[in-house]
Amino acid sequence: MDVLASMKVFVKVVEHGSFSAAAQSIGISSTMVGNHVQGLERHLGTRLLHRTTRRQSLTEIGQGYYSQCVSILNQIEQAELIAREQRAHPRGKLRVSASATLASDRLMPAIAAYLKQYPEVEIELQFNDRVVDLVEEGFDVVFRYGELPNSGLVARLLNKNRRIACASPAYLETHGVPQTPADLQHHNCLVFLRATAQRDWLFRGVSHESVRVNGQLSANNGTALMNAALEGLGIVLLPQTLMQEALKDGRLVHVLPDHETLDRPLHLVYLPDKHMTPKLSSFIEFMLGRFA
Repeated sequence: MDVLASMKVFVKVVEHGSFSAAAQSIGISSTMVGNHVQGLERHLGTRLLHRTTRRQSLTEIGQGYYSQCVSILNQIEQAELIAREQRAHPRGKLRVSASATLASDRLMPAIAAYLKQYPEVEIELQFNDRVVDLVEEGFDVVFRYGELPNSGLVARLLNKNRRIACASPAYLETHGVPQTPADLQHHNCLVFLRATAQRDWLFRGVSHESVRVNGQLSANNGTALMNAALEGLGIVLLPQTLMQEALKDGRLVHVLPDHETLDRPLHLVYLPDKHMTPKLSSFIEFMLGRFA
């Protein structure tokens, strides 16, 4: 039994004063109207209407039930109206997760531009360098670096970020400049920490070359590692866009420029949804255009 549908029919009967008038208003037969009302009465275990051959009237219980039905149906109508409006225009809160490295790089200007374009959207942005669970932690969308496992999530490629090895002039003057990737084994390398420290640095020249590096410091924040390199602590491998200002003014030096590293893809990841909200779809399309 569809209680909600029967409630709607019952309200129409009370408003129009008869089964036949209610049936004409709804566009169904009088018999079907009667079935709805009788079904409600069986469901509730009480009579809602006094019925005679000439007229009908609400019972005492029917009067209270009618008032509640009107209130409930109005609330449902209002909820549907709000939902339709939200589907028509981007509005509401988006929960977004991104790495702290990306935060200090290109994300905040993009977020600011999006919010200016869509002033009814509010963004809650959390920075961390671990892999978050969208469902368990309630995120709408996350920015993720690196190759992604098959997870059932939707992943849209934003761009491929080149990583380079850098060090400060002071460090290189003291410890020498590495000429080949293998030379890194004799240097203090600052290692990015995800679930584990990323100690295998992969370069490509004539062929791929993987080097196991070691160092005094590992951290799960790219900006922190870059600052450590600026202090002369060691050699760091990070996205070029993060370090470009320090490279321009000479505070960092690109080492092993003839040995490229593999590009690290940046994805926008979200749950599959056939009925995506305008706030999420507009955010995705905006970021795809911004980062392309």
